[in-house]
Amino acid sequence: MGAARTSRTPLPGIGVRYDLVTRERRRLSVVAEPGGARTLSAYRKNDPDDRALAVRLDADEAAVIVDALRPAHHSPSLLSTTELGLVAERIGLSAVSHWNGRLLGDTCTRSETGVSIVAVLRRTEALPSPGPDFRLAGGDTLIVIGTREGVDAAAEILGRE
Repeated sequence: MGAARTSRTPLPGIGVRYDLVTRERRRLSVVAEPGGARTLSAYRKNDPDDRALAVRLDADEAAVIVDALRPAHHSPSLLSTTELGLVAERIGLSAVSHWNGRLLGDTCTRSETGVSIVAVLRRTEALPSPGPDFRLAGGDTLIVIGTREGVDAAAEILGRE
């Protein structure tokens, strides 16, 4: 098997297409649109022009995929929360979220679910350890840690529109 090959092709009016040919000679592509949406495509091995799969992702979904593919995501130096019965997840606030412009403490997430919000990702910055007086904004991504049940309950609370 040869080495993986990549290429980048500007698509005027659409965005940029990134192509990867794997060591196994499988072709994958990602079309990145300026607004953050992505279309991930996989092609058949016996015909590199025959698309077998195409998945359109919004910006938040694409960020989740990127995070899952990052080598640091599975770093052995990171705390393995599942061994402790905990999960860590990202919960996104929509632009029309009920919590847009409100204080984190108003959500009562910690007292009602036992979940800790350990950071907020906003645009290009990470804001660690937000307190109850932290003002939320649509588009924020909250990093939460807790039990599976607690995180699911927190997602329900924070997903309110």
